[in-house]
Amino acid sequence: MAFQFSAWGAEIDWLSRASAFIQKHEAVIRPLEKQANLAWWDANITGKDEDFKKKEESQNKIDAILSDRKSFSEIEAIKKDGQVADKLLKRQIDLVYLAYLEKQVDPSLLKKIVAKANSVEKAFNVFRAKVEGQELTENQVRKTLKEVRDSSQLQKTWEASKEVGSIVEKELKELVELRNQAARKLGFPHYHEMMLVLQEQSGQSVLKLFDELDSLTQEPFKAAKSDIDKRLAKALGIKVDELRPWHYRDPFFQESPSVFEADLDSVYATTDILQLSRNFYSGIGLPIEDVIARSDLYEKKGKSPHAFCTDIDREGDVRVLANLVPNEYWIETLLHELGHAVYSSKNIPKTLPYLLRSESHILTTEGIAMMFGRLSKNIHWMQETGIAPKKAVARKKIGQAASQILRNQLLVFSRWCQVMLRFERAMYENPAQDLNKRWWDLVERYQLIKRPELRNKPDYASKIHLVSAPVYYHNYMMGELFASQLHHAITSKLFSKQKPSRVTYVGDKRVGDYLKTQVFGPGRTLGWNELTRYSTGEELNARAFAEDFSERLK
Repeated sequence: MAFQFSAWGAEIDWLSRASAFIQKHEAVIRPLEKQANLAWWDANITGKDEDFKKKEESQNKIDAILSDRKSFSEIEAIKKDGQVADKLLKRQIDLVYLAYLEKQVDPSLLKKIVAKANSVEKAFNVFRAKVEGQELTENQVRKTLKEVRDSSQLQKTWEASKEVGSIVEKELKELVELRNQAARKLGFPHYHEMMLVLQEQSGQSVLKLFDELDSLTQEPFKAAKSDIDKRLAKALGIKVDELRPWHYRDPFFQESPSVFEADLDSVYATTDILQLSRNFYSGIGLPIEDVIARSDLYEKKGKSPHAFCTDIDREGDVRVLANLVPNEYWIETLLHELGHAVYSSKNIPKTLPYLLRSESHILTTEGIAMMFGRLSKNIHWMQETGIAPKKAVARKKIGQAASQILRNQLLVFSRWCQVMLRFERAMYENPAQDLNKRWWDLVERYQLIKRPELRNKPDYASKIHLVSAPVYYHNYMMGELFASQLHHAITSKLFSKQKPSRVTYVGDKRVGDYLKTQVFGPGRTLGWNELTRYSTGEELNARAFAEDFSERLK
């Protein structure tokens, strides 16, 4: 009995220490995170120097808290002595420990990292491609690459869009070295490996998964790209072996080119894509009116040309930044970002502790966003939302094109993610190597695109994620796996008589209920694989993803 009392007493002591630390941490960090999120939002909306300065200062305040060595020693001891009786408390301790661990380096180094990243991100936000003296927005670049047929004009536009790489290359390399310095001080070989550990992942397991995906997608992608190449070459009036990166309709060939007879943009050109999205999410029991009211959705000078969703306070203040125009790219993007919005504190129970009131993991929120984004290329969704062409012949053409494009998209994006994962890891493993050569070696191997001849510029540096979302891209691909797996689980449970490719969720509030209970409800109480098992019945795997692109190959 004495032993039992001693163990019980130790557990009470641990609970007291752990609870006190979490309460103290939350009281300090919560207002600072809200302040930082608002500053980040303002900087991306305006592009102003003063707003980027506030963004930097806000992050420095958070870093100062998390870099405190006394607090880290305390949380480290609490984690080491951790009991399991209170699982929610233990989960918070584990997550806070990782947050502190990342910042256990010299505060001056942390400030240098934040300042450098801030400077490069600002350069991206204010950059506009210039072609023959004319400034182009990112939407205009995409429109040119998608619609123009003259190879010379395509090359000029593509090269102009890459000039941001030359602008940021020097600072990006400096940022990589600073990040590596921080990682090495914490005992990691490089920043990439450190970030995976902080995301509760490992380099070995992620690379193993991507090797399997490489094997799975290699031949189907080769066949799909061969078809794309023939169609592109015919449309452009050139030979297949003359195709170069600027011919693939997207700056990075991360999207599937529209090479079929029917153009999906024609479906959305006269559609109010914002209202369409409102109606869809409301129809499945996940209304987003309050999100729209807080969002900034159209182009303006200085504003980030990209798109994102942010949860300001974990109390329901959720916002989307976008640059909408009525086309298929932006309806997919809007459905995607609003998918992030519904998987946020808007629908995660406020009864959960603040530190657990967010998505389970980056990949699970990306999975939800991708699951909804895919609908823009589903003819059944177009029909059920009332935007499909009225004439049967036109509807059939759009349907066939949409199915082929989505099939290609799954494969194209999978191969693009191979490039991003492997390049970014190589960049941190050896920043001194010829990074542009490594970039194009990977592009040729995984995307089967020929590098531009007589060009040696830092094209790799034109990808903003290397700065603003480091060691993130693999989670997009893992999110695609989660999207397929979850969609098949929803189909099995709610629409068992239909094929997954025909299920659109339109007007069915059971979908929102399912997501609220099986995905959103646990918040961050479960790790990503635990949540995957909870919501789908299996650990994350590629079987459903393979079924999705294989079904569309038939």
